[in-house]
Amino acid sequence: MSDPSSSDTRLRTTFKIRLNGETLAIATVGQAYQFLTNYNSVEWMEFRALHENAVTALEGAAGNAMLTVQATDAVRALFVSAKLL
Repeated sequence: MSDPSSSDTRLRTTFKIRLNGETLAIATVGQAYQFLTNYNSVEWMEFRALHENAVTALEGAAGNAMLTVQATDAVRALFVSAKLL
């Protein structure tokens, strides 16, 4: 498996979220993986199961681009639950 944080594999959509008054675009597996893993785990505690599913799906998509649909769906579910979208 390749390093998920450096993956240029495109997600099926570009997520545009507002964070601290700034708009952040997340378009690749690597960008999503970095966003989900760089924040303190306490911040994702409420959404632990969704967070774990998203990170696992992104790790899979980094190694196999055919899994980007599942990774995109997992990230979307997390972002919607966290009210980031």
